[in-house]
Amino acid sequence: MPRRPDLPLNHFPAADGATMAYRELGEGHPLVLIHGFFSTGYVNWVRYGTADILAEAGFRVIMPDLRAHGGSDRSHEPQRYTRDVLADDAFALIDHLGLTDYDLGGYSLGARTTVRMLVRGADPGRAVVAGMGLAGITEVDKRNEFYRGVFEGLGSHRRGSAEWRSEAFLKTNDGDPVALRLVLDTSVGATEAELAEITTPTLVVIGADDHGLGSGAELADAMPLARYVEIPGNHMSAVTDRALGVSIRDFLTR
Repeated sequence: MPRRPDLPLNHFPAADGATMAYRELGEGHPLVLIHGFFSTGYVNWVRYGTADILAEAGFRVIMPDLRAHGGSDRSHEPQRYTRDVLADDAFALIDHLGLTDYDLGGYSLGARTTVRMLVRGADPGRAVVAGMGLAGITEVDKRNEFYRGVFEGLGSHRRGSAEWRSEAFLKTNDGDPVALRLVLDTSVGATEAELAEITTPTLVVIGADDHGLGSGAELADAMPLARYVEIPGNHMSAVTDRALGVSIRDFLTR
């Protein structure tokens, strides 16, 4: 699929005054999609065609850049990285746009952020939790150890290793290691009891070879109105597969 030229950045203020960025594609029902760690809204959703699939299906696809990512604030001040600030930022975007009837989703870190928003009272019509398993929600600190290792060994990882690939992805997206390291300290998960209280119809979609964040099927089982779909790929390659956009489209339009 040919790459769509980058979309213009729009901006909104976070609750702490930080300047945050987002892109939009399409017209219709609002759909807020949050990208994964080290990525951007453009890379996660636009580059490989997912946003096009959803825009063509009648959605206004709204894609923020997480704090410390892409065009959003990259402060090196620890006080800018309070616990659960990524969810705070997404709530600020929804308020900024005046959204009341919308859908919400995310991939990997964006999926965890989506879950946090649901736990905290977000009320989208439907939700998408992609590239995330149960352990990635209930064992956040344990799962973040991998990324701590990436940061500690920057420049020295064995070529071809998972850490080396993550560092390469960080560099490809012009990531700021200092700011991104601080993002890890904002991480908040959810308990299985909290997941059981989520009554939003939810799609859990994950690559067949994506095992680093636990079981997607178990995450779907923990949520009363969740549906599980498996697509080809691992944590990185599933984002590039058309099946991701098709599965989200089919769920949101059924």
